[in-house]
Amino acid sequence: MTAPAVEDLLRELTPQVLGALVRRHGQFEDCEDAVQEAVLAATAQWPADGVPNNPHGWLVTVASRRLIDHMRSDHARRERESAAATEVVPEDVPDTDDTLVLLFLCCHPALTPSSQTALTLRAVGGLTTAEIARAFLVPEATMAARISRAKQRIRVAGSSFTLPSGAEREDRLRVVLHVLYLIFNEGYTASSGSELHRADLAYEAIRLARMVRAQLPDNSEVAGLLALMLLNHARREARTTASGDLVPLGEQDRTSWDRDLVEEGTELVKASLAGPELGPYQLQAAIAATHSDADTAEETNWAQVHALYLILERIAPNPMVTLNRAIALAETEGPPAGLALLATLDSDERMAGHHRLLSVRAHLLEKTGDLAGAYENYRRAAKATASLAEQRHLQARAARLRP
Repeated sequence: MTAPAVEDLLRELTPQVLGALVRRHGQFEDCEDAVQEAVLAATAQWPADGVPNNPHGWLVTVASRRLIDHMRSDHARRERESAAATEVVPEDVPDTDDTLVLLFLCCHPALTPSSQTALTLRAVGGLTTAEIARAFLVPEATMAARISRAKQRIRVAGSSFTLPSGAEREDRLRVVLHVLYLIFNEGYTASSGSELHRADLAYEAIRLARMVRAQLPDNSEVAGLLALMLLNHARREARTTASGDLVPLGEQDRTSWDRDLVEEGTELVKASLAGPELGPYQLQAAIAATHSDADTAEETNWAQVHALYLILERIAPNPMVTLNRAIALAETEGPPAGLALLATLDSDERMAGHHRLLSVRAHLLEKTGDLAGAYENYRRAAKATASLAEQRHLQARAARLRP
């Protein structure tokens, strides 16, 4: 098996193995470290020696030994390490997949959103600390400290390795979905750096969302989130030029969208909207599906997009939702209507100086013929974003209008 195939297999098995160890031994922090050591051993050995007949059992065995070794003296650890790669499967390796339990644990309410995201990528996604640090453009030592603090907080909180029940389970699931949403968004449009998107993070978010969907097939919001990811990710090839410059949605070559992902996402949207309740991910997915239904930007059903944003704004108020509704409103009632709605966001501290607000205002001002105002807002928006791809795009827009 090739190294990339081994990597894919290990990412699939990592949460299952960690779940097995935590269920058996407790001590989430120590178990997670032991599993990472086992994964590193597999990464080094499997491409050369071949994948064991029971890779899950191999990992559980090696991780269990590493965990025990950590509890013993250095002498005992050295003795056991010489036999660590032997394929011996413990008789009590459980058949159950505890990935969902592990996700709930990583998204414990005692953690900050950034810690939840980092710990999810490490423990459930199987990414190394260095990979996560690179994804979020922070030093590896900083990310290591963040992950370590997260594991310590979980231990102090005394959380048990079980699925919560009732209202707590629903609340925790919302956090899980939000964390996956954040991971995907960072992959879809990187908050900083030279690249517009991080395909590795987007792929990982989709993989984890598929995992949750497999375990909760009747949950409409889970289906909605996965649909949203698929429909947005389908546009990835059309979102940048060959040189890496951003291409806005209205200017994209829609023939290069991934039609398989569009069809899968659209079917998921239909299934999610058939559920008894309506949630924000379902609505966002329905908006994405509306864009995907149009063969050209001019054929977009903007009235439907605006109506969906109105509903979304009512059930999940958020300034970004209002900003996006302003774009749809400008398409249905004209740029002045969109600008009037944008003006309601000027007093929102969360949007103060935000490059998205500035760039949308610039776009609408340009449509009204206020080229000086558009130029100034494009220029300010370019300075306000840490994404180099977005900076280049906004600077280019401003340059076209320079007095």
